[in-house]
Amino acid sequence: MATTELLLKNVRVVRPDAPEGTEPEPLDIAVNDGAIARVAPGLPDDDAATVIDGRGRLAFPGVVDAHQHWGIYNELVTDTRTESRAAAQGGVTTALTYMRTGQYYLNRGGPYREFFPEVLGAAQGNAYVDYAFHLAPMMARHIEEIPYLVEEHGVTSFKIFMFYGSHGLHGRSSGQSDFLMTPPDERYDVAHFEFVMRGVQKAREQLAEYAPHISLSLHCETAEIMTAYTRMVERDGSLTGLRAYSASRPPHSEGLAVTIASYLAHETGLPNINLLHLSSEKALSAALTMAGAFPHIDFRREVTIGHLLADVDTAHGLGGKVNPPLRERSDVEALWRHVLAGEVDWVVSDHACCRDEMKFGADRDDVFLAKSGFGGAEYLLPGLVGEGLKRGLPLQRVAQLTSWNPARRYGLLTKGAIAEGYDADIALVDPDVSWTVRAADSESTQEYTPFEGFAMTARVTDTFVRGRRVYADGEITGAPAGRYLHRGR
Repeated sequence: MATTELLLKNVRVVRPDAPEGTEPEPLDIAVNDGAIARVAPGLPDDDAATVIDGRGRLAFPGVVDAHQHWGIYNELVTDTRTESRAAAQGGVTTALTYMRTGQYYLNRGGPYREFFPEVLGAAQGNAYVDYAFHLAPMMARHIEEIPYLVEEHGVTSFKIFMFYGSHGLHGRSSGQSDFLMTPPDERYDVAHFEFVMRGVQKAREQLAEYAPHISLSLHCETAEIMTAYTRMVERDGSLTGLRAYSASRPPHSEGLAVTIASYLAHETGLPNINLLHLSSEKALSAALTMAGAFPHIDFRREVTIGHLLADVDTAHGLGGKVNPPLRERSDVEALWRHVLAGEVDWVVSDHACCRDEMKFGADRDDVFLAKSGFGGAEYLLPGLVGEGLKRGLPLQRVAQLTSWNPARRYGLLTKGAIAEGYDADIALVDPDVSWTVRAADSESTQEYTPFEGFAMTARVTDTFVRGRRVYADGEITGAPAGRYLHRGR
């Protein structure tokens, strides 16, 4: 009887803890019971049930994509199945997906005690990768439920959408309680954000064993600035397309929101703060300034692969509408400077599949009628490896940005490294291949991509989730076997 279930031979292992500049080691990886049993050169293959030749590919820890949105525009059951397939194409082995009550997602309100089991039931048995959920406390009752969510379901990360104060998902909104499906006598505003922070910190104090992994994430844009600038841009009429949308949600709106969020974290004593999808130099600059002002707050800074690869000119049409917007090329270059300086903690996809029939309004040329968000998990690891190598980003940093750092922050204690005892989550990458992005090649149900026609110079060839090969040479393999992850213990 074989003593090794899977032996992956002839790969070059990228370790997030290796000294920068160290070449990936030629090693073999032995897997048993879904975990890595040994990592060493020249492991014997005579006692292995399955032997796979890695063909000298780079072996990265499977990507922990800490920012996705399953079920926002499609049924959650469907999205879990199709978008997890797309995730596997990009080397993603764990997807952390945001969920809230209100319009979109399940289109219902109420307490999470009733809502979240329905979410878990819809996702179960449909994912090709492992997954967990971040939850957003939208009303006072949700804040009270935070300790229950941590202990009962292992949800250790929560979210605030700062721009919902007077903005909807796609633009201005005059019916906040209708959109968010919250009690009419409650407001989703800065005061609520403060009380969410106090609630999260109270849970950290009550649940000491979970405390290091309990954190709060913020979408930092300022509703009042966006409302005023949207009116100005539409009235002026000189800007169109993605440039108009960027101008309607200007970078200083991000910077101001980052500043407000950071002071509230200081005021409430909440140390674990994640600043999501920072899209501009002003946003990153504000985040770094706040880190200096409040050194006792453990800020983590996130950027998306979309904001690193595309700008208002290069994105393929209005399909590139997203919140916060794609920016000018100068902001893209600024983001890369911060990545290379080690001032960004992780890179994500912000994958939100929005099919053509829903994405575009009656006037396909009006960016303000289009829905916000697009898929992109398929391009996360290949995009960061390919563009990163051109810019001198060490491979070890890629492994940190895509796997190790988010796994540690979000309480995924068996994810993030190719080392003994960790889950056998592995993405093989060919760093020397040229290919062109085509939406038709994606497993996502989204029929377009803002990256259409982009030239890529690295490609994921194989993806393993706990030792199961779910993606091989351009094809999804097997049945969905992704697991829900109870975090922080």
